[in-house]
Amino acid sequence: MPHRIGRGLRRALEVIARPVRRSRGRRGVVLQPYRGYGSQSRIFVIGRAFWQRTEPDQGSELRDVLRRIRRRPVRGARIRARFYGAVVEVETDDDGYFRIEMAPGTPPPPEQRWHTLEIAMMAPTMVAATAEVYIPPPQSRVVVISDIDDTVMHTGVANKVMMLWRLFVQDAEARTVFPGVSHLYRALHAGASGDEQNAMLYVSRAPWGIYEILEEFFQAHDIPVGPILFLREWGIGWRHPLPRRAKDHKAVLIEAIMGLYADMPVVLIGDSGQHDPELYRGIAERHGDRVRAVYIRNVTARDAGRSAELTGIARTLAAIGSHLVLAPDSVAIAEDAARLGLIAPAAVDAVAARVAEREASEA
Repeated sequence: MPHRIGRGLRRALEVIARPVRRSRGRRGVVLQPYRGYGSQSRIFVIGRAFWQRTEPDQGSELRDVLRRIRRRPVRGARIRARFYGAVVEVETDDDGYFRIEMAPGTPPPPEQRWHTLEIAMMAPTMVAATAEVYIPPPQSRVVVISDIDDTVMHTGVANKVMMLWRLFVQDAEARTVFPGVSHLYRALHAGASGDEQNAMLYVSRAPWGIYEILEEFFQAHDIPVGPILFLREWGIGWRHPLPRRAKDHKAVLIEAIMGLYADMPVVLIGDSGQHDPELYRGIAERHGDRVRAVYIRNVTARDAGRSAELTGIARTLAAIGSHLVLAPDSVAIAEDAARLGLIAPAAVDAVAARVAEREASEA
């Protein structure tokens, strides 16, 4: 057990320290773009520029973690982005973040899913980086927008220490991912035909600081990779050890996604524990039958009051041409998705088999 804990903590340090070694410029400036998304007409990418100390690379992972905590945003930096011949310039905000929204100069190859956005900091110093941008191919039929915490994985996204413990020290398969999620999300990405390559967008109110940890989590569980979109920077540092208070911009983000993919229906996935059902109801009310389904993982089954609220939300969705499935597990979601033609019928069996396997192992 001590050996496993030590190995897990070392792995956690490696992942946390990783960003300080990428896209590094002179004077300790780092340019870090996150995975973006788009359509044939527009793309959207978020990234951050920050200062970090420039000790030699042979330092330990712990030293890199300390550097990460002490890093300072580069405010007002001029960022130039180039995409298929088009060029735009933006500036970083007070937290060092930049947001690129632009149209390609020439149409991106329609058969290609991932595209490269070239990014460069022009001032106060020169740093270059590239970002991956997902554009759904022509055969895509739906956009899947999913919450992460208590939807894909057990709660812990907002608690960095607990998340690291679960991901790297405890049994990752048993302690983090919900049973059947990997098979379900792969089926939604593939669609009923098996080759739809539907866009998978993951949204959260968590801070950008855990982006690399979640990337590791998705890869470890073979969950379809897609843009992971957070809504705020917690502003944690030596002088500010507690997260900042922030407005919930999740609805604004989802509205922007729906505007970008205005000709495609969406599937919304969340959990019953916080505000997802109410948020998704509002989106469905504004967009009508574009919301094919709302899937809510039921993590509050013992709360009679919450169950009554969810029943009322389900009635509202049914009246406007959508519907809500309050799902006890991934199988319930898969069954409904197959009925709607969102996934192949055989995928239901794969999800059910995985859930049964997990239940047998925990019995």
